[in-house]
Amino acid sequence: MADKTQFYGTGRRKKSIARVRLVSGNGDIKINGRDIDDYFGLETLKTIVRQPFEVTGLTGKFDVICRVDGGGVTGQAGAIRHGISRALLETDENVRPVLKKAGFLTRDPRMKERKKYGLKAARRAPQFSKR
Repeated sequence: MADKTQFYGTGRRKKSIARVRLVSGNGDIKINGRDIDDYFGLETLKTIVRQPFEVTGLTGKFDVICRVDGGGVTGQAGAIRHGISRALLETDENVRPVLKKAGFLTRDPRMKERKKYGLKAARRAPQFSKR
């Protein structure tokens, strides 16, 4: 445990913000103090979080310690993936082309559209009746 180098990355998606810390280890992922299997129920969300490691071939090299809040589970998974990708850039600049090609470095700009007056939701209009 002589080498305790840490790499940081902040990821965002929709209303979710993830603060990610990479520590050299054997691939454990802790989210808000809980294991990834306890935090995310769906297998697809777990694969989203692990994608940056699989694409770069660094699976099992780093432990992930992450604090995430805001949004729903899908947004949180996307934010964690974004944060891990940014932290991996700090470890080695040579992984940038691979992560960029996979689209993990781009912040997803899609947000919830605001509700407008006269409508029931962002675009949902009240029911129309001719008579």
